[in-house]
Amino acid sequence: MKVLVAGELNPDLIMSDCGIYPAPGKEVLVRDLELRLGSSSAICAVGLARLGNAVTFAAILGYDFWGDFCADTLRRARVDISRVLRRADIKTGLTVSITSGGDRSLITYPGAIAALKGVDLPDEVFDGHSHFHVSAWFLQDGLRPGLKERFGVARRLGLTTSLDCGYDPSEMWSEDLIDVLAEVDVFLPNESELLAVTGCRTVREAVRKLDNGRLLVVVKMGSNGCLAMYRGESMHVAAFPVDVADTTGAGDSFNAGFLHAWMRREPLYDCLRFAVACGGLSTRGLGGTATQPTEDEVLQFLVASAPALSATS
Repeated sequence: MKVLVAGELNPDLIMSDCGIYPAPGKEVLVRDLELRLGSSSAICAVGLARLGNAVTFAAILGYDFWGDFCADTLRRARVDISRVLRRADIKTGLTVSITSGGDRSLITYPGAIAALKGVDLPDEVFDGHSHFHVSAWFLQDGLRPGLKERFGVARRLGLTTSLDCGYDPSEMWSEDLIDVLAEVDVFLPNESELLAVTGCRTVREAVRKLDNGRLLVVVKMGSNGCLAMYRGESMHVAAFPVDVADTTGAGDSFNAGFLHAWMRREPLYDCLRFAVACGGLSTRGLGGTATQPTEDEVLQFLVASAPALSATS
């Protein structure tokens, strides 16, 4: 499978084990510090490549240290960066991730994150690809206005499409997103994002609201696993127990796992289990890509977890 992923590209500066978040004017200490590849779109792209897919990434970077770091990391992950544009007039974005107690808070400088536009994805960019994925809808200020049209072109050219909206820093939760879903095959929000986008009180109410007879909605629910809704039928898969070091990018690794199985037309239940395993295994190390699994690692994990699932089912 050859996948085109378009979106934001920036590093994550991870400060781990922060006991207390600093009050204004105060200073706190953390246990460790790492610089890793960040951004939802890029973490998903690397996860797909790690699972054995051919991946092309489309984004914009500045000519700076952070941009070099991102480009080099993608190359080492065997992601095609021929569609990554470098610009001297803009800085590469950066996210500071502060982890504490298995959760995290993010501070992001957008920079080049918001610079990618629909014109940077001409029709020919879809040639040779079978799937088109975008993450972090609410950060894509440049791409967002033309994204529905780009999704539509991709689908007319025979590609399947997927979108992970991500969190809206403005908390405005624009209703334009629901209109874009008319050109999307798979929608991959987490629980809080889904409720905010739809204005619903429960996950099941929200997925029913989005059910248009064609869209597959897959909701990431953290320790509660995931829920999918397709053509009026819902399905839930529980999470696997994993020793968590850092949850950064777990949802993006989940996306990669789900798309990897779904593109191969595996049964929906198997796609969900594969995705939950990918998301869980990715939390064993710092950053979103450090412990992303291979396909063999996921399959071995699922086999080893089967007795435990049978005992609790």
